[in-house]
Amino acid sequence: MANRRRGEVPLQLGRERYTLCLTLGALAELEAALQAPDLAGLAERFAAGRLGARDLIALLGAALRGGGHDLDDRAVAALPLAGGFAALTEALGEALLAAFGETGTEPPPGP
Repeated sequence: MANRRRGEVPLQLGRERYTLCLTLGALAELEAALQAPDLAGLAERFAAGRLGARDLIALLGAALRGGGHDLDDRAVAALPLAGGFAALTEALGEALLAAFGETGTEPPPGP
C-alpha cells in the first residue's frame, strides 16, 4: 500500500497494483537516462510538458524501482495501459509533485 507521506503514489496497471516513488536514487537514475545536468534541469524538462514515450518509460521505470519493484525498462515498456494513459500520467505527475513540490509555493516552516 502506498504511503503518501513518504512520496509514494499508487498506480493500477491491468490487474496489478504498483507503488511509484521518486527516491534520490530514482532521480539520479533519471538524470543519467535523460541526460539532465542536475535536478533543476530535470525539473525544467518535466515542467515543459513535452515528454516522449521513452521519457515516460524512463520516468515510470525509475519511479517503479524507487517504489520497490524490480523491473527493468524493457519490462516497464511492456506493461499494459489498462488503466488508461490518463491514469498513468496522473500518477507520474503526483510522483513528480511529491519529489519536487509545487512551484511558486513557499516551503513549509522549519522545526
